[in-house]
Amino acid sequence: MAKAKATPKAKATPKAKATPKAKAKPKAEASASTQIDNYIADRPDWRGKMLAKVRKVFVGADRQIIEEWKWMGSPVWSHPSGQIAVANAHKDKVKVTFTNGASLPDPKKVFNAGLGGGKWRAIDLSEGDKLDEAGLKGLVKAAIDFNVARKKK
Repeated sequence: MAKAKATPKAKATPKAKATPKAKAKPKAEASASTQIDNYIADRPDWRGKMLAKVRKVFVGADRQIIEEWKWMGSPVWSHPSGQIAVANAHKDKVKVTFTNGASLPDPKKVFNAGLGGGKWRAIDLSEGDKLDEAGLKGLVKAAIDFNVARKKK
């Protein structure tokens, strides 16, 4: 019986150098309005409902209101004349902070937080609170007027 001839071992082929994978292009970020929609939807409790009411007042106060998404996840409302306010949902409250709140007239006494600050003023809304929509709308309009006047200087 003839012995089978050993076959030569196949030469190991050098591994092809791994080519860096092309980085996936980031998906276009959702519009600020869509991100705010999602932010509200992610809070199906009273905070989401309150944020929706706050948002409605802002966008209804002036046709030039701009919705923005800033600071790693905060709804912001601006006007071509400048920023107006930012809102955040916290565990126990919804906070609406006006950028130049200390300079705004507040005849309805809507501001209830940050009253000692030199620039910002805020509205803290807790579960069960009723939003003073007319007072908030007045503050939005006052913030626009303040920004317009400041820009003219």
